[in-house]
Amino acid sequence: MAAVIGKAGRDLTPEQAREHIIGYTVLNDWSARDLQGREMRVKLGPAKGKDTATTLGPWLVTTDELEPHRSAEGFLDLALTVQVNGETIGRDRLADMAWTFEEMAAYASRGTWIRPGDVLGSGTCGNGGCLAELWGRNGALEPPPLVPGDNITMTVEGIGTLSNTVVEGVAPVPLPPARRRQ
Repeated sequence: MAAVIGKAGRDLTPEQAREHIIGYTVLNDWSARDLQGREMRVKLGPAKGKDTATTLGPWLVTTDELEPHRSAEGFLDLALTVQVNGETIGRDRLADMAWTFEEMAAYASRGTWIRPGDVLGSGTCGNGGCLAELWGRNGALEPPPLVPGDNITMTVEGIGTLSNTVVEGVAPVPLPPARRRQ
């Protein structure tokens, strides 16, 4: 899931940040884990993405519409599911997040501006998760990597369902071998 910023601000408290979030949507992060793994070995962090790395939708639901789902601790308590080809691989509740969206927006605004249209993702659906996390937990590529034709469906209670089918992409230019420093 994702929060969408609707008002610019910087150096916000979580309480102030709530006024800067215009609404929420479903977010599918198609990170380039194959490329990011190479960067992370040299402590760069996952910097490389793909120009088709995020899908948002199907709706932007305003903050007031989801307010009845807010827990006493400030989390939105919504059911989340992730399916690959109709098989559920992840199920969780958004209230299981480590930080509220307001806390994330406040952190993102430290020493810099957050602006209308900025999108803050919640992170992975915990009970299951993204394929890379499942592979790490399972010690094997299970469930298998996505291939053209696979359908990924994400549902967030109160927002809707986002469904995408993997299509064949253009093969990237091969990377040169890593250089060794002497």
